[in-house]
Amino acid sequence: MPTFQTVRGMRDLIGEEAQVFTFIITKARQTAELYGFKEVITPHVEPLELLSAKSGEEIRQRMFIFKDLGERQVALRPEFTASVARLVTTAMRNEPKPLRLFSVGTVYRYDEPQKGRYREFWQSNFELMGSARPEADAEVILVTNNIMASLGMQGYAFKLGHIGVIKGILTQDGVDEKTQNTIFQRMDKKNYDEALQLIENQKTRSMLEGLIEIKGRDWQDTVTQIKNLAAEYPTAKAAAENLEEILKLITQSTNITVNVDAAFARGLEYYTGMIYEIYIPELEIALGGGGRYDHLIEAFGGQPTPAVGFAIGIDRVAIALQEQKAVISEKGTKRVAVTAITDNQKGDALKIAQQLRAAGIAVEFEVMGRKMAKALEDADKRKVDFAVIVGERELKEGTVVLKNLADRTQCTVAISELADKIKN
Repeated sequence: MPTFQTVRGMRDLIGEEAQVFTFIITKARQTAELYGFKEVITPHVEPLELLSAKSGEEIRQRMFIFKDLGERQVALRPEFTASVARLVTTAMRNEPKPLRLFSVGTVYRYDEPQKGRYREFWQSNFELMGSARPEADAEVILVTNNIMASLGMQGYAFKLGHIGVIKGILTQDGVDEKTQNTIFQRMDKKNYDEALQLIENQKTRSMLEGLIEIKGRDWQDTVTQIKNLAAEYPTAKAAAENLEEILKLITQSTNITVNVDAAFARGLEYYTGMIYEIYIPELEIALGGGGRYDHLIEAFGGQPTPAVGFAIGIDRVAIALQEQKAVISEKGTKRVAVTAITDNQKGDALKIAQQLRAAGIAVEFEVMGRKMAKALEDADKRKVDFAVIVGERELKEGTVVLKNLADRTQCTVAISELADKIKN
């Protein structure tokens, strides 16, 4: 018996599960093209210094870190943004702005495996770099919404906040950056009591307590409350006004469910502005999220470049589609099995298979040498649409037998008309 299993927290994807992942990735790619995002592919392994610089303490503790044979400290990427930022500071530094970049693949974090959380997981990632305007923030939210809608996702909502509101208050009251990052990590986990205990100033603590209480579906009322609370903090108030402008843009351009949470925080240290998550309340897990990070490119040695981006968790989206019993349907080519009745026709059968493939039809050519009944039974189990049966008598007449495996009907078709018959 085989003794090898997958490494803990990592999975094989086969059959329908792989099909669902492919479906999600296809929709993400189609959306990227629709919104003008160019796909880039970055390495799975990056210098540890790059990945740990602005990732946040929690992610730093969960990275897969090792030394290569040159004794260099490297790590498996825990997310895409740092790698894309590196790319922008090097090979793409002279590209015209804005840059719209799309990535998809696996990332790695040493979390405790559970439903929706794995140590190797899939993400589709979008970065819009070069614009500090609220239109860019609105654009990435619309991209996220388009992906969800194209997948047929039901009941999803957006949670929005602005890290600049909290940063503005803490900075004006003299809280240092290291303590701020720890506070954000606690708030990201909704450990608000622990976050408040890190603040010595009673006024600052009261301000943060006030923000924690502000949340709601009426975003206009919620933002007004934030602005009123932050009235004595110019930077925080300006951040609230920026959030208000972003919300106006997205609600004017599309019909989405938006909840504003004034105390919403994310663990990554590079966020500077609007942040958001997309979620389904019943699942209690975020399907994706992102936000604005205006100083990361500069921190990696590039020119000052404002940026905003997000990632969709493909594993979690797949779970959500499964929970909703979504029908995964793609308008793809028909699948055909081509088989010869005897070995004497196998050369002609292979030629016909190639002709169908040239016409854009997916073909599985019989390579096992099985009897006809067994080959057709196997094709039916694999949900192949049609079988093309190549026999001696039919070949003399320039025809083949086309069998519909779904309804078990069959007909004789001229080889010259076979591709059109299958497509139609």
